[in-house]
This record gives sequence, structure tokens and C-alpha cells, in this order.
Amino acid sequence: MKAIRVTGSALSWEDSEGPGELPAGHVEIDVVWTAVNRADLMQRAGVYPPPPGASEILGLEVSGRIAAVGAGVRGFEPGEEVCALLTGGGYATRVIVPAVQVLPVPKGFTLEKAAAVPEVFATAWLNLYQEAAIKPGERVLLHAGGSGLGTAVIQLATAFGNPVFATAGDATKLEICRNLGASGVWNRKDGSFVDAVKAWGGVDMVLDPVGGSYIAEDQKVLNVDGRIVLIGLLGGRSAQVDLGLMLVKRHRLIGSTLRSRTVADKGRVMQELHRHVWPLLAAGQIEPLIDSTWPIDQADEAMAYVAENKNTGKVLLNVAS
Repeated sequence: MKAIRVTGSALSWEDSEGPGELPAGHVEIDVVWTAVNRADLMQRAGVYPPPPGASEILGLEVSGRIAAVGAGVRGFEPGEEVCALLTGGGYATRVIVPAVQVLPVPKGFTLEKAAAVPEVFATAWLNLYQEAAIKPGERVLLHAGGSGLGTAVIQLATAFGNPVFATAGDATKLEICRNLGASGVWNRKDGSFVDAVKAWGGVDMVLDPVGGSYIAEDQKVLNVDGRIVLIGLLGGRSAQVDLGLMLVKRHRLIGSTLRSRTVADKGRVMQELHRHVWPLLAAGQIEPLIDSTWPIDQADEAMAYVAENKNTGKVLLNVAS
């Protein structure tokens, strides 16, 4: 097979050793599309190594066709078009993945469109409806609203009756957030979001990929029993927390990652997506927002594009036509 190799800071698309023997309960996929996620940038920089036993190859999601089915797997056949959530290995022509992390392509979707679904919608569902356990009517503050994840969160939360206030650093991105369903927006370049979110009515949950100084600001806009779900550290790993406010208002600060969870945990998330989100995707009620597509041998340029925050929605890599 071929795969992206990371040597120092350089990427190269070259021949690579295959994914190995197909274990029971797994499927092998001929990859057609994969996607760039910030975790890929962090892994490449050496600050986010894959969990023990995971592939060293970048890539946390793919779409493609089933190449082979391991013992004990039911419901998949060679040639079937699927998309999958990975722990690594997506920047390659073939990948082996536990079958519970694989789903059929949503009805009416191309493989290109399906590649933009697994990671962002799994992350959105996990953090909104499992970690924060938000109920219909509860309100969400979302940072980095123009990201691939952000555009998924806005649509998903809105579809399930949870109003969204989105922040971003670009007026065009904020307009897209509004078009996707956000009922409140704020440009972070205009200063603190606190007064604007309070005027909007406050929130019951914050989805925060920033951390750092944002945590103290998040606390100021949280209603009683509010939850902050921290999913990234773009603003730094140290923060001030007002413990008095946390105590009096019964706030919760929850750290959450998807990649390091068990196969069983990821399988539960994917089955929840299949049950609750796949029908909305098939009906066109929600859909992944794709910013741009790049050939796999231009992965370096695509990753630089994401690193510079130029994308609104997902950036995809075409592995094979």
C-alpha cells in the first residue's frame, strides 16, 4: 500500500508496509477519501502521539469500500461503501478498523461527502449528548464555530432543539454560522464574548477547544448547573477557575477526548449516530460542510491551510478516485 510518511517536519507519499493481518471483529477498507483534523497537525508536531497500539500513520477518519471482513463481523460485505472513525491510519490506501467504528455511507451521499462526517459528528454527539447530556431547550456556547467540528455542532444542536451562540475570528465564518442555524454570533477580534452571550440569555453548556483564558470567561456566561466541556488547548493548558462560582452555581468542567477512548466507547457513539443522525443526513436536514479537497500528495499544503485557520468546514484528501 501507499501512505503519508512523516520525517521530521516533512511529509511524503510513498510505499508503506500494509496494515497487517485482519483480526476478528475488524474490517479492511480500501480508502478513497480521508480528512485533515487538528489532531493530525498536533501529531505531526510531536505533541499528540497516537494511543498505544494505534497506527503511527496520520488520519482519524476515512470513506471507502470494504476490502475484507474479519471473523465474526456481520452486516458488511466486500465492495460496500462505508465511512469510519479511526484511531489512526487514514492517510493511506488501506486501513484496518474495528467494525463497530464503521457505518454505511448515508443514503444519497457520495464517498467524498461521507468522508466529512465521522470525526466531527462523532465528536459533536459525544460531547453534546453524552458528556454534557444537554436536554432540549438548553443553550450552547460554541467556540471556533467555523471549524469542521463547529459547523457540525451548530447543525446537530439546532436540529435537536438546542440554540447555539458561536464565536469565530472572521466575519465571513460568522455569517456561515448564522446560515447553519446559530442564533447568536461574536467575532473574537472584537474582544470578550461575555457581555454578548449574557445579553443572548447565557448558556447551559460551553464546547471549548481553546482552554487557557477562555475558561474564566466561559464561567461568567454559564447558567446554574452549567457545563464546560474542554476538548482542546489552542489557548494554552493553564487557566484560572473561579471555584466559588463553580460551587455556588454547581458548574462542571469536563475534559473530553474521543481518540483515546475504548473501541466499545467509540462503537457506542457510532451506533448513536447511526440511530439518531444518519436519518437527518439522509433527509438533507443536516449535512457536512466541505471547505476544500486536495490530492493526498498535497497533504502538506492542506495541513498548512488548516493550520492558518483558512477553512470553514472540512478539508478533505483524495486518496484514490
